[in-house]
Amino acid sequence: MPTPPELLTESYDYPLPEGHIATAPARPADSARLLVYDRATDTVTHTTFRHLLDYLPEDIHVFLNDTRVIKARIFGHKAAVDGQGGGRVELLFTKPLDAHRSLVMIRGRVRVGTQIHFDEGLTATVEALHDDGSRIVTFEQHGNPLRFEALVQILDRIGHVPLPPYMQRDDRKEDVRDYQTLFARENGAVAAPTASLHFTPELLQNMKQRHPTHTLTLHVGAGTFKPVEAEKILDHPMHSEAFHIPSSAAKILRSDTPLLAVGTTVTRTIEYFARTGSTEGECDLFLHPGNPPQRVTHLLTNFHLPKSTLIMLVSAFIGREKTLALYEEAIEEGYRFFSYGDGMLVL
Repeated sequence: MPTPPELLTESYDYPLPEGHIATAPARPADSARLLVYDRATDTVTHTTFRHLLDYLPEDIHVFLNDTRVIKARIFGHKAAVDGQGGGRVELLFTKPLDAHRSLVMIRGRVRVGTQIHFDEGLTATVEALHDDGSRIVTFEQHGNPLRFEALVQILDRIGHVPLPPYMQRDDRKEDVRDYQTLFARENGAVAAPTASLHFTPELLQNMKQRHPTHTLTLHVGAGTFKPVEAEKILDHPMHSEAFHIPSSAAKILRSDTPLLAVGTTVTRTIEYFARTGSTEGECDLFLHPGNPPQRVTHLLTNFHLPKSTLIMLVSAFIGREKTLALYEEAIEEGYRFFSYGDGMLVL
């Protein structure tokens, strides 16, 4: 029996002409374009993010992700061995595993026991190597073990904003502001919840005045950029990310109130809660047309990479064919794609 197209990775591919990848945000942020798709009437409206509130139902509650992107990308060099100088190394912090061990990605050859030296007396020691390319390390400063809270402060001084690889440029000083939401609070993300980057202080304040607005936390990991390489999407090993839902927000999620999830990270967190009842832990939920949303009623998101779990999540709301049709229309209309790009509202 042939595999349905919805379960084939290749079915989520689409051609993106050169020049459509945004490498800087719109200025002001709410001048970004917004494609509004109304499922009830099967109609599309092209507007700007500034007019977002004109399209939201009066009784809807809004959920935001308050994770804060840390300067997770640092450069150092391996300790000299037998008189031989160590090579240059790039390390991307991914997430803490416990009080002292961290999961990282390292560009440069290392083995268990390798020590890597960074500025400000920071040292990482490789404790384990994983088949997927990730490594477990412990961090010290001047020989003293570091907990995550202290490590983040050092990273903020010596690290770089971990821009997505498809931007194909080094981070700039303005990325410290641009690649961070206005309501970022909880340290831990290595990628921004990008649907939230379109808010200006005025628009955010107006939304809070009109709609009950709640925050939850999901620390976006590097796995969000991991391409689906399996032929069938269900064979893809879904990454997990740490999350927390405050009790006040969980109370709303247990009701039947209409919800707007601002971004795929908020969507996955809410839907994981809907299935498990868990308010904290590790979220590894994979949403796709065969596993559609149960609780989120409205979605605000950006335009995502071909064959990614994120375009599959959008397809969970509106179907694969409609998703690809809307992406094609967005390309024809000149929309900007990916993290710093334009947005889409699904009603």
